[in-house]
Amino acid sequence: MENSEQNQASDKKRVNKADILRDFQVSFFAMSRLLSFPWNFLEKDLESHKSTDLISDILKQTCLHSLCQRFPPSVRFRRLFLSELIRRQEAAGCDPLDELYDALAEVVGAEETTECYKSYLLPGGGAVSLVENVAVISEGTTGLVTWEAALYLAEWALDHRQAFAGRSVLELGSGVGLTGITICRSCGPNRYVFSDCHASVLQKLRNNVQLNGLTERTCPTVGVEEMDWAGATEEQLRQIGADMVIAADVVYDPDIVESLVKLLSKILSRPSPEVLPEVLICSTIRNQETYSGFKQQLEKAGIGHRVITGAVSHVFPYNRASAIEMIQLYR
Repeated sequence: MENSEQNQASDKKRVNKADILRDFQVSFFAMSRLLSFPWNFLEKDLESHKSTDLISDILKQTCLHSLCQRFPPSVRFRRLFLSELIRRQEAAGCDPLDELYDALAEVVGAEETTECYKSYLLPGGGAVSLVENVAVISEGTTGLVTWEAALYLAEWALDHRQAFAGRSVLELGSGVGLTGITICRSCGPNRYVFSDCHASVLQKLRNNVQLNGLTERTCPTVGVEEMDWAGATEEQLRQIGADMVIAADVVYDPDIVESLVKLLSKILSRPSPEVLPEVLICSTIRNQETYSGFKQQLEKAGIGHRVITGAVSHVFPYNRASAIEMIQLYR
């Protein structure tokens, strides 16, 4: 009986350690805020064992991992991360870990860049790796980074893969491509069209699609199109022929809501209601007035909506305190 309890405790400890290593890895590659890392667990482990074994394991899953060699997070982020590991190690009075200082030495003198890689680990293995801008706003757009609603919609898709399987999907305002690449990699759509209008965003989007093995040449069911909401024609929409339309974090500026609603009206104005596409819009509600104005304009255009409720699996790290809402549109 005593041995059984000891084995269960040992198994639980191993699971906890594996979970902690996974948390460090997921947060590191997504460049999450350092405060969100599970430092308390590391601190307790250092104090109780006076060993750097856990730090060594963390290094192997982050800075020394093959994914970091191919798609490294920003120099500044890696420097801050390694400095924090060193601070925790020294505070616990543990012997210095050479690999830790070697890793820091590599980034101390490295040149900072305006771009970096972020990698979002998928539950079935593998990762979506993206080139993103370090600055939230750059080149006159916010479309060069991944936003929370895109992460939420990607998680919803992973929970509802059957909703995309075999479908022809059009994504509005694809940004750097996180949601669409996740769906293409995990949900089996028949065709997927990424779209955006800003030249810099489109270039980065095409690069990221190619980076994740979804090139238009090798995967003809995937396309990237320029789409200006104000200028999109019914013929362009007909040629795309989507039976599902999705968008994440596109309701953030009252100046573009009108053109968005006009485009959605065209999408939902096919002659036969039986062939109307399913339309999902996922939004982070930063300004209630802007979001309410969007819904009012939908109503004026004769477009109804219903809120999609229910929890999603926590796959990607982001601020879950944010107000995020997903709606399905209908005529």
